[in-house]
Amino acid sequence: MNSFEVRGGKALSGTIIPQGAKNEALQIISAVLLTPEPVVVTNIPDILDVNLLIELLQEMKVKVQRPQRDTCIFQADDVDIDYLHSEDYRRKSGRLRGSVMLAGPMLSRYRKAFIPKPGGDKIGRRRLDTHIIGFEKLGASFHYQSEDGFFHLKAPNLHGASLLLDEPSVTGTANIVMAAVMADGITEIYHAACEPYLQQLCRMLNRMGAKISGIGSNLLRIEGVKYLGGTEHRMLPDMIEVGSFIGLAAMTQSDITIQGAGVDHLGVIPDKFRQLGIQLDISNDNIHIPAQEIYEVQRYLDGGVLTIYDHPWPGFTPDLLSIVLVTAIQAKGSVLIHQKMFESRLFFVDKLIDMGAQIILCDPHRAVVIGLEREQQLRGITMSSPDIRAGVSLLIAALSAEGKSVIQNIEQIDRGYQYIDQRLQALGADIRRI
Repeated sequence: MNSFEVRGGKALSGTIIPQGAKNEALQIISAVLLTPEPVVVTNIPDILDVNLLIELLQEMKVKVQRPQRDTCIFQADDVDIDYLHSEDYRRKSGRLRGSVMLAGPMLSRYRKAFIPKPGGDKIGRRRLDTHIIGFEKLGASFHYQSEDGFFHLKAPNLHGASLLLDEPSVTGTANIVMAAVMADGITEIYHAACEPYLQQLCRMLNRMGAKISGIGSNLLRIEGVKYLGGTEHRMLPDMIEVGSFIGLAAMTQSDITIQGAGVDHLGVIPDKFRQLGIQLDISNDNIHIPAQEIYEVQRYLDGGVLTIYDHPWPGFTPDLLSIVLVTAIQAKGSVLIHQKMFESRLFFVDKLIDMGAQIILCDPHRAVVIGLEREQQLRGITMSSPDIRAGVSLLIAALSAEGKSVIQNIEQIDRGYQYIDQRLQALGADIRRI
């Protein structure tokens, strides 16, 4: 098992370019199964989760050319459907929650699919009900077989339907959209997710010949078509990386420019970091974070303590709450972090407390951070990364801390951040993989 050895307390400087969006990539790459024609995808992040999904497609006999690490040409003209019911697929896809995204395209084009129990982060219950209920309303039958560990789905007569989702799940919406694009008739999805990555998927499908309207709203209308063709698609920059680099710059008193940040697609993310007192200079598509000695948390107009919580888009993404929490450690003032969606995502704060942070964990969903105001540095310790975002939060803490830190289980970080040690070294960070 690999670890990062970090010697912190150094100010960083320079320019960094965010990778392609991980969460978009898992949807877009799954969608190549909808057509026998070539699909060219660029700005693909070179990370474990995405590479595992590409590997699964290759095992399904999807032809994959990779002329560059960030570019793939996919052609799904001879798919081995039976592989999806194999022990090898169950074992590999069980490591990747994103593999559930293959079900929608398979139902749409081949009228059957298999879903293993989901893998991925250990951050609490992440249910599949939205996916399965949506598929059933489109005409799919569903049952779970404990003998093989698969959810079995069949839809010989996939048809349009009116759906009201019980939650605006991004992956659930994407999966239902991909299932509906070649169903007979019209599908309406109300309470749909409308994240930029979902918008990207819908626009790509329309270029392939789908008929999707309402993109960017919570009501999608899909008129089923008989055939989808090939296309080209470029991923957006990863908004979670952008937020991570903002937090990193603030915590380490660094002067960092994020180049090609996809500013138009960041929503409230810059505003949330500004609420922590962090200065952001946005020019064109670049974000400059100047070195700051002190950043002061804003209060509400009535003097109340700031609360930052997650919410479906256009609210604040839950993937950045861990980053906001660690960034608040050296702020002036206090902030309540309220993680509504996942009940175990704040359980890494014990490691931050061991480093010297002043954090009160109220319950599985809420933590109060009392800023240190630079009056004392965090101290380096040995710790383990429980999930992707907590892992990077611990890395940010280690880079700001005094002395040596060792972060174990960095495979979790590698699942979502490409070449993170090399890219931080280019900014002057003392980090090495051991």
